[in-house]
Amino acid sequence: MNNHVTVGVDGSPESRAAARWAAQEAVLRQVPLRLVHAVDWPLDPVFPGLGRQDVDRWADQALTEAAQELHGRHPRLEVTTRCLTARPAAALAAEAADAGLLVLGSRGLGGLVGFIVGSVAMSTVVATDTPVVLVRVADEPTGPGTGSSGEVVVGVDIHEACDRVLTFAFEEAARRDCPLRAVHGWKMPPAYSYVPFFDPDNERDIGRSVTQMMEDMLLPWQHKFPDVNVSHSVFMGSAGEHLVRASQGAGLVVVGRHVRRSPLGAHLGSVAHAVLHHAAAPVAVIAHD
Repeated sequence: MNNHVTVGVDGSPESRAAARWAAQEAVLRQVPLRLVHAVDWPLDPVFPGLGRQDVDRWADQALTEAAQELHGRHPRLEVTTRCLTARPAAALAAEAADAGLLVLGSRGLGGLVGFIVGSVAMSTVVATDTPVVLVRVADEPTGPGTGSSGEVVVGVDIHEACDRVLTFAFEEAARRDCPLRAVHGWKMPPAYSYVPFFDPDNERDIGRSVTQMMEDMLLPWQHKFPDVNVSHSVFMGSAGEHLVRASQGAGLVVVGRHVRRSPLGAHLGSVAHAVLHHAAAPVAVIAHD
């Protein structure tokens, strides 16, 4: 089964917020929700004197309390729990393999906008091809309703094949019955920095060309999802900065990351990295080739 939603639970406020968000997403998708807790044993010397039975009891309690709360919010939602003994990032990535979506909690930056993305969350994001959503406490739903308000914002690279990214974004907008905004940032070719007398018409021509390429890229999905109200923003500059600004008031921000089969090298692009750390909304990271 690969249509359920999985969420990592550890009893923290961040994981509780993620569980509430995941439950609403599962209701929107009309699929079961699986709560997963991973215990990295042994815990010594971090928790000296803490026995295995104590850890298991605490883990069961965290899962039970989360399940009970979600049952109270969504009585018809099927909720299952699973407690694993493994490193959390590896366990969550393995659990994501047969899920349609993995949801993780992440700490907010206090009075500042954005996330503190922990090592477990970051390691899990780059270890799975399943879509992953990171949720802050500030993003958690306030009631038992379905879905979050605000548009879906998606970062689009017109020079890359991003079918999985666009499919995910359009499907989310359709489920939520909300608008979708596609964002693309572009830069002038490096050669123009050496031109002593730059013609502004060249910039306008390139901008028009980029806009047309964006419209052409979105067209097949607009035909497939005719009920989704689509707009696009194309501007010169950093795509990451524009996506962070667009995240204000958004219900979800969707970004892509390249799947890298080699264990060496960066696994998360600069745009995804910027959005993960500074967006003011939940962030979905979609792996693509």
